[in-house]
Amino acid sequence: MQLGDVVNPDDLANGKPLDGVRILALEQMQALPWATQLLARLGADVVKVEAIGSGDQGRGSLPAITDPEGRRVGATFLRTNLGKRSICVDLKSDAGRRLVLDLVPRFDVVAENFRAGALGRLGLDYDAVAAVHPPTIYLSVSGFGHSGSPYGDLPAFAPIVEAMSGIYEMKRTGDDPPAVAPVGALGDIGTALSGVIGVLAALRQRDRTGRGTHVDVAMLDSMVAMTDIVTNFWSLGLRDGNLGPLIMHGFRAADGWFIVQVGREHQFARLVEVIGHPEWVDDARFADRQGWIDHLDGVLRPAIETWASTRTSLEASRELGAAGVAAGPCLRDEQVVADPHVAARHMLVEVPRTDGVEQPVLVPGNPVKMSGVAEGPETRIPWLGEHTDEVLRAELGLDDDALAALRREGVIG
Repeated sequence: MQLGDVVNPDDLANGKPLDGVRILALEQMQALPWATQLLARLGADVVKVEAIGSGDQGRGSLPAITDPEGRRVGATFLRTNLGKRSICVDLKSDAGRRLVLDLVPRFDVVAENFRAGALGRLGLDYDAVAAVHPPTIYLSVSGFGHSGSPYGDLPAFAPIVEAMSGIYEMKRTGDDPPAVAPVGALGDIGTALSGVIGVLAALRQRDRTGRGTHVDVAMLDSMVAMTDIVTNFWSLGLRDGNLGPLIMHGFRAADGWFIVQVGREHQFARLVEVIGHPEWVDDARFADRQGWIDHLDGVLRPAIETWASTRTSLEASRELGAAGVAAGPCLRDEQVVADPHVAARHMLVEVPRTDGVEQPVLVPGNPVKMSGVAEGPETRIPWLGEHTDEVLRAELGLDDDALAALRREGVIG
């Protein structure tokens, strides 16, 4: 899918679910920008407030491209800011804070992901915003939330809260160090989804009551919720990474690895039948589920991998799947890019580079598919401060002289 493409264009006339919802986002890095990008894809108008000169810290991440003015635009920014507008305001100046507060009544949602307490010190926290416009929905995303946590004053990135959720230790073996960020920025994207849900719920609540609210989303809360097996299994007596008696393992095929999950007796019967050992259903070694694990490496794995040695990982997975056994190949990065499911579901957006490199940047597409709603068009990321004048003219009625004066004073960029 390329910028500007539209899937099911006949549905464009129906609009998007969040058409008319406006979000003022004081955001940086990944958790909140991912959330507001998804809201933008669903129709919201997102205006991003960035620091003058440097912008969102995600612009400085690596790897990176360069924008038309030769400034770095990093991968973190590239994959979380499609479909937004950018304004540059100095939030540390009184005039800059006044500009933001003047903008508040023009927006439904104010969203921020500064460290808890930082915007309070700047006079831009929920209380300050609600005093200006009580119906405002104020989304805060932080490492540890705005109330109750003993860690509230600490900085956090995704790997920090992932580690504190217990999942790293649960998966660690022996004296090996923890495997950090094994699935990318789960702590960011899981938090982003919580933020999106919170905003949608708050909009519905405001429809009912007319009142705004403070949606307080902590990254660690989101990770404790997403890694629910850590605490749930502990309470049920499974400790030290024990996931219980189920087959949830990787096996080698002719071209790589595939994963199989078997947790019920009928699934085990189908598995052993496919690999050519139906007699194992009645074998005393496999009389209960613990037997599956006790004899996994000595009996089951050699048989599964012998069977799979003449098949690709996809072929093995398809054959098992056809028999009702859940299995899937472990894809390499280039295989994901070329995967027919990814293409059929429009899950990669090609973003042309502006620095002469032919290979486009690939950004994951919209995972929310809705009947009667057109998917796309996606629009490129905003250049730093690209829409400052446009937004301040349209929302606050500032003329060229007023904008020039603010720029001379260093209030806007």
